Amino acid sequence: MSTKVKIKILDNSPLRKQIDDLYETMDQVSVAKWSLSLAKHILETVDINYESYIELVEGFRINELWQDGEARMHDVRQIGFSIHRLARECDSEIQKTALRVVGQAVGSGHMKEHAMIASDYAIKTIGLITTNDIGAITLEREWQFNEIKKYK
Repeated sequence: MSTKVKIKILDNSPLRKQIDDLYETMDQVSVAKWSLSLAKHILETVDINYESYIELVEGFRINELWQDGEARMHDVRQIGFSIHRLARECDSEIQKTALRVVGQAVGSGHMKEHAMIASDYAIKTIGLITTNDIGAITLEREWQFNEIKKYK
């Protein structure tokens, strides 16, 4: 069953479906690894050094610990809430949306579907940067598809 897009975005829907179809066949830990990679990629794209934010560093760390069975679901949820709080405090819509990618990616340790939401927020980020240039959006979806195949 395909995931639903929960935010308003211009997208390459056939390519999203390919990503979603592959995502559906993967276990939650592999999907979490992909979503953290996606989050770091988007932060780099918008020139945010995640190491400058304790919440982001901690979010990546907690999710990675969860992947190894060394963090509780409660810990994943709490740090995700902290990252979303950080996003709400941003004045820049681009930075806010990029931080939401991270919050959702970290949350993939709580619920697998958060990874696809992170993927959609990444598309929203690219849309904001490029004024919804479908070529740039397609390039991002292609990157996501090639990246998720690494974790299959």
